[in-house]
Amino acid sequence: MSCRAGCGACCIAPSITTPIPGMPEGKPAGVRCVQLDDDNLCRLFGEASRPTVCRRFEYDRELCSDDREQALRILTQWEQATR
Repeated sequence: MSCRAGCGACCIAPSITTPIPGMPEGKPAGVRCVQLDDDNLCRLFGEASRPTVCRRFEYDRELCSDDREQALRILTQWEQATR
C-alpha cells in the first residue's frame, strides 16, 4: 500500500524543527502545516522547498494504519514518546 491521498496525518501530528515556507520556525506537534491544502494534500510535494524531513517520510503501515484518524493517533503517540 502507498500513502493515502488526503490523509495529511504526517503534516499535522509530528513537530518539524526546520523551516517550512510560511512557517520559518518549523511547526509544533499537532499543528496543521500551512502547506497542507483543504484536501489534505501538500502544496510543496515534489518541490525543492519541501523540507528534507518531509521528503524522507514514507508510508509505513505500522505508522499510517488503515485510516486517517488512526494515523493521527499513532503519529501523535510516537511524537510524544520521542520528545
